Amino acid sequence: MSTTLRINGTPHEVDLPDDVPLLWILRDEIGLTGTKFGCGVAACGACTVHIDGEAVRSCQVALSDVWGDVTTIEGVGTPDMMAAVQKAWVANQVAQCGYCQSGQIMQAASLLAENPSPSDAEIDEAMQGNLCRCGTYPRIRAAIHDAASMMKEA
Repeated sequence: MSTTLRINGTPHEVDLPDDVPLLWILRDEIGLTGTKFGCGVAACGACTVHIDGEAVRSCQVALSDVWGDVTTIEGVGTPDMMAAVQKAWVANQVAQCGYCQSGQIMQAASLLAENPSPSDAEIDEAMQGNLCRCGTYPRIRAAIHDAASMMKEA
């Protein structure tokens, strides 16, 4: 069935079965490879994107279940115009292997949109479903606090 998805502000026409996961549409059909495949069962968070601002695991959202505008890591910022959360990630040297980072950033951006001044406990709760094999959790928490500060100053 032909469906139009709005991804990062741009409409994309896709003609795929209703049960195809959004992750594969983004990566294989649209060519946005910043969203990563991690586990396929929504347990790791590597595939996190936003639908109407809500952080979701794209590996478990079927085409027929996409209810609004999709934002991927490519839609958050660019190397020349990074979002506060991306600047904070760089400043805190969060990424090691980097594989989980697009999902981490998307989850953090969603948290900060809902709660511009999260506590450590609120960060830990919001980020608990995003796994980092390198164990950069303290840097992630620090980056989220820094991004929150940057957003207040802007």
